[in-house]
Formats: sequence, structure tokens, C-alpha cells
Amino acid sequence: MGNKLRLLLGDQLNYLHSWFKTPDPEVVYLMMEMRQETDYVVHHIQKVVAFFAAMRSFAGYMQAKGHAFRYLTLDDPANAQNLTVNLETIIEREQISSFEYMLPDEYRLDQQLDQFCRGLQIPWRAWDSEHFITEREFLKKFFHGKKTFLMESFYRQLRKQHSVLMDGSLPQGDRWNFDSENRGNISDVSEVPELIQFSHHVDSLVTMLKSCDVKTLGMLPETGLDWPIGREDSLAVLDFFCETLLPSFGKYQDAMHTDSRFLFHSKLSFALNTKMLAPLEVIRRVESVWSNDPDMYPLAGVEGFIRQILGWREYMRGVYWARMPEYAELNFFGHTRSLPRFFWTGETKMNCMSHAINQSLQSAYAHHIQRLMVTGNFALLAGIAPDEVDAWYLGIYIDAIQWVEITNTRGMSQYADGGLVGTKPYVSSANYIDKMSNYCGSCYYDKNKKLGFRACPFNSLYWAFYERHRPLLEKNPRIGFVYRTLDRMKSKEEILAQAEFYLQDLNSL
Repeated sequence: MGNKLRLLLGDQLNYLHSWFKTPDPEVVYLMMEMRQETDYVVHHIQKVVAFFAAMRSFAGYMQAKGHAFRYLTLDDPANAQNLTVNLETIIEREQISSFEYMLPDEYRLDQQLDQFCRGLQIPWRAWDSEHFITEREFLKKFFHGKKTFLMESFYRQLRKQHSVLMDGSLPQGDRWNFDSENRGNISDVSEVPELIQFSHHVDSLVTMLKSCDVKTLGMLPETGLDWPIGREDSLAVLDFFCETLLPSFGKYQDAMHTDSRFLFHSKLSFALNTKMLAPLEVIRRVESVWSNDPDMYPLAGVEGFIRQILGWREYMRGVYWARMPEYAELNFFGHTRSLPRFFWTGETKMNCMSHAINQSLQSAYAHHIQRLMVTGNFALLAGIAPDEVDAWYLGIYIDAIQWVEITNTRGMSQYADGGLVGTKPYVSSANYIDKMSNYCGSCYYDKNKKLGFRACPFNSLYWAFYERHRPLLEKNPRIGFVYRTLDRMKSKEEILAQAEFYLQDLNSL
């Protein structure tokens, strides 16, 4: 074994990192599958298996390139199932002379490793993961002294700084943001192409998880794991997205349909969040195909996609490091209700919720509008405790790692940060869901009814949410019209009573 030990975490599968330019006989890399990571929330079976499969693929690839790897499987008798205990054992047993690691992207792991290293008796060093476009502290410095962090100004700064979709000093198309053109509904999904498919055989991993009694949720397709688990897979997903999906992505990125899980969305998020792909390489590739054929690729869709990565993804990571650990405790509305049982089963008469949750259980995936305006919308209207919402999102989605999950969930979705991320709560009645999907047409509940038998719960819960939180929201200039409308309603009291009836037994909805 080499004298220098380098640790790699499961979301640090950066094939392009400078560590791997040349094999060094004095360096050994350590990767570990641990109960510490499988058990801190209940994860989707596909998420656990995909992480382990990607980790094993990475280690095998690098070993073939001449790098020395030590890999602890979950069922290895020598595995203490704890990061620092394993490190202590290996460093002592193998007489390691120096230790290095990449900076983690989760606060808890960052603190765990920092504390561990401060007690080491050998030299140690923390490296950048060489993945993100901005440094950890960039957003905090950019918004120094500001009460709110406006994503748009952050996004424009990065566009200029990295010359992305720029025409000199001006944005391409003379507009920074084409969001208003990216809200199309889709009624006919017959032309939506079949996504690139994978069928990775992971039976041995599933058997290992069962033998170790790891608790998971969701299901695994009989055909195998349908997610990229290596660099080659990830590049194939990027190629397919650019060549097949990107032309229609922008127009329909907010649309939802019962007959198409992904529509024109890609499977890039897992590859990005495990670092198998770099955000800037994805951005440059998308920018390149647009510049080579602008007639095929509408600028509105290209900008909308790039904004998700250069804007939201970098922004959310910046918010995370600017406000952790306090951010994980924020609960602006004081919500305390528990998640209804149907979040774990999908068994609800609300068709939009049933579809979004069942899709999540089946695929470990739902796109951003399903997460924000269906399941997240319901959780906020129903007053669910942010801790429970966080744990559900963190567990069920294959791309959910805390740095990106908690800022989107507790911030954007649940407004638990009181407006640091979002300028208003993202809630809606049935009207928005009906406008952007075909969910309402076959629902048990009537999208048009606020009152009475089979009245859509979203309708009364929407108005009751605003009435309940009037002292906190009434002065928000973006939602003053809501209160003016509410106060003019002749049936206001009946609507509030209808909402209270639903809130008394959420499990029956």
C-alpha cells in the first residue's frame, strides 16, 4: 500500500480531476460503502444501488488506468460502517504517512472530516473537487449585506464571467431570461421520443442490501437499473439530450403528462451530482449545438436549460454554504404536520399527487415542476413540517444530495427560509396544475369546485394557507392581490371550513 491515502466519497466520481492525470505508486485511493450513508434517511432502492454501482465502476476504471484503489464494500467484515472509524483503522494499520480528501459537498461530512483531520498526527490536505463553476464562498461574498439572494443577478454575473450565451457584453437574443417562453402545455405525447435506456444488472447489489438489512423505499425495474453509472454512460445521456430532446425541451420543460415520465427532460442530474459530468462541459456542449444550428435549437430552450445549471444549480449550492447549518432548522411558518401516508404509497384520490408520487417510487425521479408545484405545493398548503419534507425529498430522488435538495425544498418549495431564495411562496390551486398537465381530467376530485363533495383539496387549501399566514405574507408586494381576492369572496368562511375538514384527515384524501 502507498504512503499517501486519498479519500473519495460516493458523489466525487470526477473522472477529470487532476488527481487522476498520472498514476502515482505512492498514492492509494479509498472508497467505502457505509451504513452511515445508507441510513441517515430512508433512500430509494435505485438511489442506493446507483451510487454503489457508479462507485464500483469508477474504482474499476481507475484501477485499469493504473491507480491503486482500496474499496470497502458494505458487507466487508472489516467495514466499521463509519467514515472516521474506518479511516482511523486503515491509517494506523497501513502506517499511512499523509492523508488527503476532496472537500465534501454536504455540511455534515465536511464537519466530520474537518474534525477528524484536526486530530490527525500525520500531514493532511483538503482539495477542491474541481467540479463546480463557483467556489463555495462566491455567492456569500456576491450578496454580502443583502437580506435576500436574487438568483437572476447571480446568474447574469456568471453569464458574463464565463461568457456563456453572450454576444460581446450583451446576452444572446438581447434578453437574459426567456422563462416566459418555456411554459407550454402538451396534450399529445405521441411525438415524445423514447429516452436512452440502460439495463445495468445489479442483482448482487440488491442481494447485499437485503443481507445487510438496509431499509429502502421504491422499486427497481425488472429490466435492471436504468441510470448512467459511468463516464461513458453519462456522455451518452448528454449526447442523446442534445441531439434528440433539446429542440423541444424549453417549450415543454414545465409540462406534465400521465403518459410520459420524462417528456423532454434528460437523465443528466444524477450524472452531474455524482460528478461523472462537469457542469461547464454540459453548458459548453449545449451552447455549441445551438451555435452550430440555431434554427433547430430555439434560444429560449437553450437559455432555459443553461439557467438550470449555471443559474439554479450553482446558486443553490452557494446558498447552502452561505447559510448552513442554520438553514436546516428554518421553519418560517412553524409548520408541524406529518407527511400523509400516501407520500410513501402513492395511494390517494388526488390524481396529480398519485401520479407524481407513484412515478417517484417507480423511477426515483420527477421533474422540477412535479416536485415544486405538485408534491411540494401540497406539502406547503397542508402545513407539513419542513424536516419531514426534506427527508422525503432527500430519500426518494436519485439526484438528491443535501446541498441541492434542502435549498430547493426548504427554500424554493416550502418557503421555510422566509424568502431568502423565493420572493413568494410557490403555491397554487388546481388551476395551475390543470393548465400545465392532463392530471385533472381523470381525477376523482373536481378541479372547478372549492366547496362540497369531491371539491379539489388544492382549491380550499390554497385560500386557507393565505388566510392562516396573513400576518406573515400580507405585506409581500407580489401577493397583495391574493388577499384582495380572498376578502371579496362571499363564500370565504365556507372555503376555510372546507380546508379545515381536509386538514383534519389528510390520509383520507
